[in-house]
Amino acid sequence: MSLEIEGLNAGYDGTPILRDVDFTVGDGEIVGIVGRNGVGKTTLLKSIMGLLEPESGVVRFGGEDLTDEPADVRARRGIGYVPQGRDVFPGLTVEQNLTIGEGIGDGGATRYEQVYDYFPILEERADQDAGTMSGGQQQMLAIARALVGDPDLLLVDEPSEGVQPSIVQSITEDLEAINDSFGTTILFVEQNLSVIQGLAERCYAIDRGTIVDEITGDAVSDRGQLEEYLVV
Repeated sequence: MSLEIEGLNAGYDGTPILRDVDFTVGDGEIVGIVGRNGVGKTTLLKSIMGLLEPESGVVRFGGEDLTDEPADVRARRGIGYVPQGRDVFPGLTVEQNLTIGEGIGDGGATRYEQVYDYFPILEERADQDAGTMSGGQQQMLAIARALVGDPDLLLVDEPSEGVQPSIVQSITEDLEAINDSFGTTILFVEQNLSVIQGLAERCYAIDRGTIVDEITGDAVSDRGQLEEYLVV
C-alpha cells in the first residue's frame, strides 16, 4: 500500500528536527532516504511508525489517516519496523523474538516458512538466545521479526550498520527478493552507497530536517550525486 507524508513537523522537547516534510512512496516501491548523520532520518521513520508524535502534518497509509494512531495500531494496519541498531530482545531465543512480530498486520497471516527460506540461519538457531548472535545475524533476526506478520510496508533504519560487508550484501539481496516475491513496500534509511544503489528504485535526500531532492532513474547509480548528500 502507498505511504503519503504531508507537511510533517516533529522534534524532541521543543527542538524541531523535521520541517514540512512531504513525500510519497507508491505501492510496492523500494525507496531510500539518504542524508548525513543527524539530519532527521531516524526521526522521520519514528514519526511514520508512531513512536514519535508529530507536531503537525499528516501520515497517510493506504489512503487512511494514521497521524493520531499509536504505534501498535499502525503495526496492525500492516507497518513493520526494523529500528537502527537492530534492537532484538537479547535474553529471548530467536524463535521467541520472531513470535513478537506476529502482531504486525490484522489478517492473522504469518510468514515463518518464507522467513526461514530467506534467513536459514535463524531456523538453525531457533533455540539460541538472540544476544549471543553476531551483529549480522541479529540484523537478519530484526528484519525477519518485522516480516513474520506479513506487513504491507517495511520501514528499515540503517540495515548495514555494524554488519560485515558479506552479510550486508546478503541482506540487500534478501530485501529486494522480499519486495519482488510479496510486493512489500520498503522505505529504508541508509548511508552505505552500495546498499542504496543495490536496493533503491529512487531516493529522497534529507538535509536539516527537510527533503531537499528526489533522486530517480539513472541518477541513483551516480555515485557522485549520492555522495553530495552523504559526505560531510
